[in-house]
Amino acid sequence: MSDDFTTHHSDAVPATFAFADVVEAVIDRVPQRVALVVDDVRWTYAELEDRANRLANHLAALGVGRGDGVALYLDNHPDHAAALLAGFKLAALPLNVNYRYGPVELAAVLADSAPAAILYDRASADTVARAVADLERRPALVAVGAGLDAALAAASPARPVVPRSGDDPYLIYTGGTTGHPKGVVWRQEDAFYACLGGGDLTRLEGPVERPEHLGSRIVGWEFALFPVAPLMHAAAQWQVLGLWMAGAKAVLHRGALDPDAIWRLVERERVTSLVIVGDAIGVPLIEAWEAADGAYDTSSLFSLSSGGAPLSPALRQRIARDFPNLFLINGYGSSETGTQAISRQTGAEITEQGTAGLAPVSEHLRVVDDDGVPVEPGSEVVGRVVAGGRLPLRYHNDPEKTATTFLAIEGRRYLITGDHGRLRADGTIELHGRGSSCINTGGEKVYVEEVEGVLLGNPAVRDAVVVGVPDERWGNAVTAVVVPAAGHEVELEELRAAARETLAGYKLPKHLVLVEEIRRSPAGKADHQWARGVAMAVLGEPADTTGTTTEGAQP
Repeated sequence: MSDDFTTHHSDAVPATFAFADVVEAVIDRVPQRVALVVDDVRWTYAELEDRANRLANHLAALGVGRGDGVALYLDNHPDHAAALLAGFKLAALPLNVNYRYGPVELAAVLADSAPAAILYDRASADTVARAVADLERRPALVAVGAGLDAALAAASPARPVVPRSGDDPYLIYTGGTTGHPKGVVWRQEDAFYACLGGGDLTRLEGPVERPEHLGSRIVGWEFALFPVAPLMHAAAQWQVLGLWMAGAKAVLHRGALDPDAIWRLVERERVTSLVIVGDAIGVPLIEAWEAADGAYDTSSLFSLSSGGAPLSPALRQRIARDFPNLFLINGYGSSETGTQAISRQTGAEITEQGTAGLAPVSEHLRVVDDDGVPVEPGSEVVGRVVAGGRLPLRYHNDPEKTATTFLAIEGRRYLITGDHGRLRADGTIELHGRGSSCINTGGEKVYVEEVEGVLLGNPAVRDAVVVGVPDERWGNAVTAVVVPAAGHEVELEELRAAARETLAGYKLPKHLVLVEEIRRSPAGKADHQWARGVAMAVLGEPADTTGTTTEGAQP
């Protein structure tokens, strides 16, 4: 064990399960351990504390107080991580915002959350200015960089004195499964258990019962976890917070996906667990690993996990061959449920046994039939997956969605996850997809009606539907099935360019299929199943190209 991985002799214990209380107690015990690595930036827990305190006091001077939102429109900048902790120290609400959003999408999130401040990169200044122009409440604008560094140098390094409670709210925005992102409101104590693992970093020991028990969960070995997804994603945020509550090290990477840079960080930082988002990240990583032919030392790796999108069976088998002793973990959950189930197998087990079902982390994850009656293990019924136990309070500003998403089963409160599945005889769950019109592409969720609405506003388009088709890299590729307007020709790149002003890049169609007519129901609803079949017949399964324009089959 290295000298900087000793536990500081301190009796500090968290007063509550409020996030800041727990992290501060850990900081007092292990101030010299490394808390955060972002490429070449390295902060100890003491340095993280200093930065977060100064940022919290600076935000307080700008008017941020209890319950106020602080929008984080940032990539994996180190100050994104510091701002998370700073917000919790103020009992404020750090808000995850997709840094890929354009001004229209950003304005929608800001209008819904009404933050008191927004942190952003100077490169995004024009987008931010356009997004806040028409807001009723104009947030304080805080650009990270030299100006903020100077302001923080003058700010107090003292911990803010703010009463906190496990009842304090925690607001996390979804990826936009049903239109614009929805804010999910948790109690911090409930999120501590459901989202952060309840003090059980490896999900092997079980959750703690009381705040004072957390001291025993500070890891006594060099645990370093590397979430490849950006901090704007709930899962990455939960992983970093969970690490800080156990005195472990979070490793992050900025910028576009660079598989070789990721493997170099794994080697340099002796990463224990690498967390990716489905095949969109997994395939390039494994391709780079295989091309390097053993050039990277990954002997520290204990597990490779995927959250936000499952690993395809083909990729799991490929990883199993390359890393037979590595645990491969698929996590199942959402912003509304936290982590609800996992599968954990070594590569050798996958090769011998095939892919395991998802094991619920508690008795609160169930499969129910159309009448809401729980199905029996081993039943062939494909029912709805519902989650119970510690759940969010509500959707922010959306009582209607709250009422339709939460239900009572046998006198207990449950949440409809939107997924369908079968309960295997061994008690694990076999997922059979979502019932909503949502495309999961590279770990991002794309709501098809939003993209369709933009396409239908193009004068060259008479009709359009949007579907996801299987893709070797992205999991699913956004595909537009389009009827051109009379006298117009439709080209993919022109369609993408026209939509780019309104939509983030990951929402833009990667393929275009032209048809003479789109099949719709008598009520006028598009037949997405038919459209997906047409697209797959033209593009192949799985799609192996991007930027495709082609003539499709007719209805």
